[in-house]
Amino acid sequence: MIEFHLDGRSGVSPYLQLVQQVRQALRLGVLREGDQLPTVKEAVAQLAINANTVLKAYRELEHEGLVAARPGVGTFVTATLTDASLAAHGPLRLELRRWLAKARRAGLDDESIEALFMTTFRTATAQEDIA
Repeated sequence: MIEFHLDGRSGVSPYLQLVQQVRQALRLGVLREGDQLPTVKEAVAQLAINANTVLKAYRELEHEGLVAARPGVGTFVTATLTDASLAAHGPLRLELRRWLAKARRAGLDDESIEALFMTTFRTATAQEDIA
């Protein structure tokens, strides 16, 4: 089961953070068809947020056809976002963990690591679009 977390500094609304986390879990194969999402009550207790925030996220995911609510039972995954690239995730994750360890040894904190990664990602993506 997925465990939600919220980043109050991200500037992204809490409901959208939940939606993004479910999509990422579906894309990475962490969640599969038939898996149950945390109940609204569980998510509210874990995150200390309003139940309507969780309900809004679940409704959006349901509208996208990714989950389905079963009244009195819970919300379950009905579709996946994984593709053929899933097999490459393991080796890439290992390389990324090694890179993160090197970045920390170089003295970078989490915010600096994220800034470096996102800047490099955007630059590389922009260069690929030009090529």
